[in-house]
Amino acid sequence: MRYIHIADCHLGGWRETKLRETNNKAFMSLIDFCIAKSVDFLLISGDLFNTALPSIDSIKLAVEQLKRLKDRKIPVYAIAGSHDFSPSGKTMLDVLESAGLIIDVFRGESSDNKLKLKFTEDLKTGIKITGLIGKKGGLEKNYYYDLFRENLEKEKGYKIFLFHTSITELKTKELSEMDSMPLSLLPKGFNYYAGGHVHIIDKKDFAEYKNIVYPGPIWPNSFSELEKLGKGGFVFIENEKIEQMKIEPNPVISVKINVEGKSSSEAEQEILDGFKDQSIEDTIITLRLEGCLRKGKITEINFKKIFEELYSKGAYFVMKNTTGLKTKEFEEIKITQNSSEEIETKLINEHSGQLKIFEPEKEKEITKELIRILSTEKNEGEKIADFEKRIKHDVDMIMDSSAA
Repeated sequence: MRYIHIADCHLGGWRETKLRETNNKAFMSLIDFCIAKSVDFLLISGDLFNTALPSIDSIKLAVEQLKRLKDRKIPVYAIAGSHDFSPSGKTMLDVLESAGLIIDVFRGESSDNKLKLKFTEDLKTGIKITGLIGKKGGLEKNYYYDLFRENLEKEKGYKIFLFHTSITELKTKELSEMDSMPLSLLPKGFNYYAGGHVHIIDKKDFAEYKNIVYPGPIWPNSFSELEKLGKGGFVFIENEKIEQMKIEPNPVISVKINVEGKSSSEAEQEILDGFKDQSIEDTIITLRLEGCLRKGKITEINFKKIFEELYSKGAYFVMKNTTGLKTKEFEEIKITQNSSEEIETKLINEHSGQLKIFEPEKEKEITKELIRILSTEKNEGEKIADFEKRIKHDVDMIMDSSAA
């Protein structure tokens, strides 16, 4: 028995071309590993793409690489994540499944107000796989509340459960504001719980829940993740031995400089001096500046000169973060490093109940759904009038179903 568990690929997620290419290289190297090790199958626990309507380039990459696995008879079992999810219930995973490139294991039926999931059995190993999709704003919790667990827990054999949500018992301090659900909502007695969504690397065992695993993203998806993780990764399982593997298409060098009490010219020189004797060939460099300048403006730090110097020494990509940098000429502006999803959830929680049209919890769900719909991107080639009509239809569907 030999399989791979990945999550949070977010193909197409980076705006910067070079970082998007690095993310692509990470995905391709993952496929290379699957083929080299002749794995029995690959698990994807959500967010293969960064959006429900990915670019043609991202779709092309995914199709080319997944076809390499299909040609070698390595099946791919997947669920949709919160970024893959669309209000229509259809995702790009449906297209990939129709082409025979993946198998969506979120299968089942609703009966007597219960969701009854079915297992997908891997023909080669006999391993039984099922799972639940992720949704924006943690709305997938409703599936877990309605889940009929008895048939899942009584099933014999080696079982894997895919999920794309935050588990309260595994939340880190940085994820304290993120929506989560208690561990007890997962079905008990599975051999492996393949998690995604939270972009952390973790493995925990509990009394009735063994091998709850988050593999982290295959490549960091933000400035702070580049600093924290420095590389991508996945999990390799061989004969029940679980091993965290790394993906490092480009080495990451993260530099944090405190400019407290320095002038803008001194801060600039300190940055340049820090790379004098360091090899930075083909590296991704993150520069984070913090503190209060004694003299000069932030704009007087010549970042163009700094970047040109680093690129001349062979750096692959350089990026900076100056949100913690201030000057005595301006008052400090307080900011947070929360994700947009965490900020969104916090604001909804603070203001829910004011309309008094729905119950507070129902209002929160509707608000999250409406925000997600209104954030939908226009399809390539779609006319503006058709795009607006589609958005209006999806909003009407949400409001009609809420009023029922």
